[in-house]
Amino acid sequence: MADICQNTFNFDIRPAVGGQDFLVAFSNQKAVEWFDRWPDWHVPAIIIYGVAGCGKSHLANLFKIKSGALLITPSLLEEVGVSRILENETSCIVDDAEIGVDEETLLHLYNGLASAGRHLLMTAEKPPGLWGISLKDLESRLKSMPCVEIGLPDDRLLEAVFAKYFADRQLLVGADVVSYLLPRIERSLSMAQKIVEKIDQHSLAAGRKVTLPLVRQVLASNFD
Repeated sequence: MADICQNTFNFDIRPAVGGQDFLVAFSNQKAVEWFDRWPDWHVPAIIIYGVAGCGKSHLANLFKIKSGALLITPSLLEEVGVSRILENETSCIVDDAEIGVDEETLLHLYNGLASAGRHLLMTAEKPPGLWGISLKDLESRLKSMPCVEIGLPDDRLLEAVFAKYFADRQLLVGADVVSYLLPRIERSLSMAQKIVEKIDQHSLAAGRKVTLPLVRQVLASNFD
């Protein structure tokens, strides 16, 4: 039985700390092109959107590492305020921008960064036209920004992701294991990581190798 972790996948990789490398595929290529282009953006802000688990927060974290951008959270805004943030930061990230920050604050943040020639990366599950924005000034700013979708991972990308996650845990698994998993999981990178973690835990607890019968048990007990 061939070891899936020994297969070669023709994917570009964006290295990150902590072993969480980012695999570049058709579904995320446009977003990665913006990541690679920074700091030579011709706009002050971009929006990356896609369903939960598609990898947008992972890419935002890579942007944070590359640019030194500050991750904006509601608690940080309450504690520090936008004005103080604008005094000290050259780049910012707003995750879940359609729900995480009120409209006035988001407009203030954008205007401050844009006027100083700085950058803002926003992530969301939906394009800004579906955010239900009531503040017209903010709506016009959002319409002017590049908006890039990260699609759902296809089988080829998920197969490579599984191979990487298993290899990161020094687990050699058969190709039949990955073939079994692909049609039976939610199509997201975060779910693939969660399943590999569960399989590893079950394998250690049972003192067994990762085989198809073991994987069937894990799916039946944890994900039904």
